[in-house]
Amino acid sequence: MTIANKLAREELVNMVPYQSARRLHSSNGDMQSKTWLNANEASGSGTYQVNSNNINRYPDFQPENLINAYRDYCGVSTDNIRAENILATRGADEGIELLIRTFCRAYQDKVLICPPTYGMYAISAENHGVDTIKVPLTDKLSLDLAGLKQQVDQAKVVFLCSPGNPTGNLLSQQDIQATLELFADSAMVVVDEAYIEFSPEQSVASWLKDYPHLVVLRTLSKAFALAGLRCGFTLANEDVITMLSKVIAPYPISAPVAEIASEALAQNGLRQMNNRVQETGTLRDQLAHWLAQQKWCEQVFASDANFVLFRCESEATKSFIFNTLAQQGILIRDQSKQLSLANCLRISIGSANELSLLKQKIINAITPDKRELV
Repeated sequence: MTIANKLAREELVNMVPYQSARRLHSSNGDMQSKTWLNANEASGSGTYQVNSNNINRYPDFQPENLINAYRDYCGVSTDNIRAENILATRGADEGIELLIRTFCRAYQDKVLICPPTYGMYAISAENHGVDTIKVPLTDKLSLDLAGLKQQVDQAKVVFLCSPGNPTGNLLSQQDIQATLELFADSAMVVVDEAYIEFSPEQSVASWLKDYPHLVVLRTLSKAFALAGLRCGFTLANEDVITMLSKVIAPYPISAPVAEIASEALAQNGLRQMNNRVQETGTLRDQLAHWLAQQKWCEQVFASDANFVLFRCESEATKSFIFNTLAQQGILIRDQSKQLSLANCLRISIGSANELSLLKQKIINAITPDKRELV
């Protein structure tokens, strides 16, 4: 037994870490060698200049320009969201970790998730010795309010994802509100809005003034095309932000990250983002329509995000399509191990050329002599 295995917490020794897109398929520094449609990234980003004059100094704990820029971007009255309601983090993933570390005692408390959902909620909980309660989504991918009601007082943090990942659908605001009412006195209710730019009118960020236990997670990784920057935001009432600030690292946002993110949140950056969202929506709908016409595609899930989830008619079909694309350098995501998602694959909305290439590779692969495989 190695010294690491001997001294590590017992549950970590055999724990399987979250299998991110880059853990499954490394780029080796060459992002041009493959077609990356497996991580819900944007296909391109803007050009940003970074001032390197002050990188010999530690950055501000929460860079004022960045916080103010995100406050202005949120699109609600500054009476509802002020700088004190925002914590900048290293992606939304750090926000998830902070919430668990702040509100859950190891080996005593629990979090609640609604699978199929983002895998990092459960992984982060397990990392900190926190058990996970699962209340699956209904067959219509909506919240099971009756099931949630049975878990009141059992969890300290409730994670909701809207639009969902990997499903792509929005949760109804009525159901989110009902969940907030259920857990008003017993848990923090976290609404992960990583993809909300694709359905901005469905954000619940303006509800913060009405629900002191509401937390909203945001990121610049999706619609802003800045996944490599690792910049996210946690929106919450001031007392919650104060608690999270006690746990977060002393210098979470580097100066270059703050500079680029602030520029992306300026007028020109927002214009680029909005154009990207419109283009993504068009390409998403075209891809969904194409998939629905394929005989081997059993189901196309409705999407309010920048990806499309679909179900193949069989395990053989799913494996054939996934492996055929991978062999030709086109990477998509296999979601078939998720609850209720047997034989499902997910395609990120890349550029028009990337999606055209994907369709053509699939069409070419399904030749008459190979049809029995699919």
